[in-house]
Amino acid sequence: MATMNAPVSDRRHIPERRTIIKGKHASRMSALDWVAMALMIIGGLNWGMVGLYNIDVVATLFGTQTPVSRTIYTAVGIAALYSLYTASKLATRRS
Repeated sequence: MATMNAPVSDRRHIPERRTIIKGKHASRMSALDWVAMALMIIGGLNWGMVGLYNIDVVATLFGTQTPVSRTIYTAVGIAALYSLYTASKLATRRS
C-alpha cells in the first residue's frame, strides 16, 4: 500500500533550489544599472523615431550638434558600453 510520505531520495527538492537562486545567484540592479537602462531606452526610442518618422527628438529639443545634445548622445553610448560589460559579467557568472 502506498504511503503519503515518499522516501527522501525520491522527493523533488524545489524549496532548496529556490533558496539557491534567491541567495546565491540572483543579484540586484544597482543605481548605475538603472540609469544605464533608462538611457538605453531613451536612445532606442530616439532611434525608433528617426527610423520611422525622420525626427531626431534630442536634436529637436536641444539643437543639432550643440554641447548638450552631444553630451546626451555620449551618455547613451557609454550606457550601451556599460550594458555590454554587465551582460558579459552575467554570462560568465551563469556558466
